[in-house]
Amino acid sequence: MIYAAGIDVGSTQTKGIILNQDREIVARALIMTGANVTRAGVNCFNEALKLAGLEREQVAYIVGTGYGRYKVTFGDAQITEISCHARGASFLFPNTRTVIDMGGQDAKGIHIGADGDVKDFVMNDKCAAGTGRFLGSAAEALLLDLDDLGPLALKAKNPVRLTTVCTVFVESDIMSYLAQNKKVEDILGGVHSAIAARTISLVRRVGIEPEVTFTGGVSRNIGMVQALEAKLGMKVNVSPDSHYVGALGAAIFALERAVTAIGEREKTAGVEAGPHA
Repeated sequence: MIYAAGIDVGSTQTKGIILNQDREIVARALIMTGANVTRAGVNCFNEALKLAGLEREQVAYIVGTGYGRYKVTFGDAQITEISCHARGASFLFPNTRTVIDMGGQDAKGIHIGADGDVKDFVMNDKCAAGTGRFLGSAAEALLLDLDDLGPLALKAKNPVRLTTVCTVFVESDIMSYLAQNKKVEDILGGVHSAIAARTISLVRRVGIEPEVTFTGGVSRNIGMVQALEAKLGMKVNVSPDSHYVGALGAAIFALERAVTAIGEREKTAGVEAGPHA
């Protein structure tokens, strides 16, 4: 059995996926990235190995991706998260043509073809507005757990209008609304709506073509899923593995390269053996 791994070192979390030769996921691992990016990649891979019940030598090929991909020093190759999210989204939802990826520090829109190749992309990496960090700042201002934001936002009856989606000013904006006795759920409804509007404005630069697949850590937020759907006027694909799509795409690339390399070695061995084989 051939095994391959993808390690996605993100700004906030590091994700790992191990696939077998049948493209079945045999392990998923997720850890906080922390300050030591290199160690995060190693620890995530080791955790995935443990969950899969595999030894390091059994994994034929490893691809690193994400903002810390070059710190995956034990890997065989590094591939951009744009390509990996495209490939992973296409694997989970073959009719995907647009990927919306929302991570801890950036947001991306990716236009992909039928075979999962990248046609065009746009990235918001200079500002944390519309990212997990923005939601984290909102959670801190409201003294809530990050996981509570989405469900609470769904209860909004009269969502507020945010004057800005700047992470620097979100706390003062929220405090202002609390001082006006606005309900927490209405504030969160406004936060999610503002992020969705900003993200869709970004993604429109590459064109929004159905099907749309939502990836990245923020895809686990049901409030954000519904806010995007409301702004788009269509359903978006979300998988239980949407958070792992970058690592999944990296693992698919790794598996393809492993299979090719093994095939070439076997072919070479056959040629060298000649008629005596």
